[in-house]
Amino acid sequence: MTPRIVTSTEKKLIGHHLQMCLSDNKTAQLWGEFGPRIKEIQNKVSDAKISLQIYPHLYHQNFNPNNTFEKWAAVEVDSLESIPNGLDSLLLESGAYALFNYKGPSADPAIFQYIYSEWIPNSNYVIESRPHFEVLGLHYSKTDINSEEEIWIPISNK
Repeated sequence: MTPRIVTSTEKKLIGHHLQMCLSDNKTAQLWGEFGPRIKEIQNKVSDAKISLQIYPHLYHQNFNPNNTFEKWAAVEVDSLESIPNGLDSLLLESGAYALFNYKGPSADPAIFQYIYSEWIPNSNYVIESRPHFEVLGLHYSKTDINSEEEIWIPISNK
């Protein structure tokens, strides 16, 4: 699978976040807490949802499933002027990304194993210390083998 190299524009997000690690994955809890609150958010850009990870520096080079990171469940908005109580905002800066159009079950870790252990090491890029995210659009389904999502990996030239 070959990604497109794109430059994203700045994105304004409203959502909920938790600290977690892969060995104690709290993604279901995160989305369970955030999902019912999406209807409270005004000025949504689309119906797509954003799953976003903020990893510590060198997280992928020193990978350990017990290392913690911050994970967000969010939506993109055109204004941060009205944030519902208990939710937070995040300004996602513009930058270069490897954009993978993934089709398959979201629970299958093979795509991420491929990206981090094969594509990145064999590419002309390194992982940049910016948020990683997935755009979960109209064709996304957690359980469907035909589910579709965009995987955005922040990159810079080697």
